[in-house]
Amino acid sequence: MKSRKFYLFSLILLCAAFRQSFISAQTPTQTPTAIAAQNTVEIRRAETDLIHQGDLIDVDVVGSVRYDWRGTINPEGFLDGVEYAENPIYALCRSEQQIAVAVAQAYGKIFRAPKIVVKILDRSNRPLAILYGAVKTPQRFQIRRSIFLNELLIVAGGLTEKSSGEILIFRPESLNCQSVKEKPASIADDGKNQEKFVTASQNSGGSSYINIKISDLLAGKKEANLQILGGDIITVVVAEPIYVTGGVVNPKQISSRAQITLSRAVASAGGLTKNASAGKVTIFRREAGETKVIETNLERIKNGEAEDLILRAFDIVEVAQTGREKTKFPPILKASEPGEKKISNLPLRIID
Repeated sequence: MKSRKFYLFSLILLCAAFRQSFISAQTPTQTPTAIAAQNTVEIRRAETDLIHQGDLIDVDVVGSVRYDWRGTINPEGFLDGVEYAENPIYALCRSEQQIAVAVAQAYGKIFRAPKIVVKILDRSNRPLAILYGAVKTPQRFQIRRSIFLNELLIVAGGLTEKSSGEILIFRPESLNCQSVKEKPASIADDGKNQEKFVTASQNSGGSSYINIKISDLLAGKKEANLQILGGDIITVVVAEPIYVTGGVVNPKQISSRAQITLSRAVASAGGLTKNASAGKVTIFRREAGETKVIETNLERIKNGEAEDLILRAFDIVEVAQTGREKTKFPPILKASEPGEKKISNLPLRIID
């Protein structure tokens, strides 16, 4: 009887070991790359969970209503109006748990081992990111998750043909958590350490301009695809115009994204019309506050007898037409498009 029980017990152990080995074989092993990618996502998600300017914060002292607090942080990054704390409590870019520990320490003189619960109630008033310039749909964005430049451009409909090939990002001071460094001291510190931290973060932060080449972004260079943060102002720089008028099929304004020659500019305007005088082309160019008139000949350029001039921004190219008098002064041109909307009138989109 005893040997039979021992046999059944051994059989159960054997089945359990086999089952565990089968489950382990079926469970996929995460590669180091996958683990790193997961950790990166968690870091980015944690950054959006930190306290930002405009957040509505609730501080609940469990078991007491009198000492509860609800409000926002002031421009310097402190909880605004906490009456019962001896020293100001710094909150900008800190987590709910960090603030809870700091408040518990501040209230330690009033309560014995107080229990503090801190929650971000509303994130909707965080600074907006703004994207405008040579994009199809300039917009304002309320960012509630991690988003990068390439995705934001796609959301805005992509670039227009007027893009100069550059993107300029203005990043204001203290409106996001990348301009405020992590606090080196422990979470539960005294008021003196908090003051030192604030001074260091303000001095090490500051507004900045970031210039990005669209070619680098399209090439997939990591450093060109920045994470966009609340308060960022992204300008897709509009190329300065060159005007082609007169005896061309489609008189138009073209963008001076790169060096463009006279013959190429005329070709981009549809080429010459039947009554065009290819030998009489005038370029009106502004230099030092004066208008410079340059006469050239497309026929000679085509035959290699004359230089194919490189045009500059704001040049006006006029191809003469038979039966019409030659223009002595630059033509008066109207803007081809209405002016841009005011930033405050741009549509608002929530990224969540």
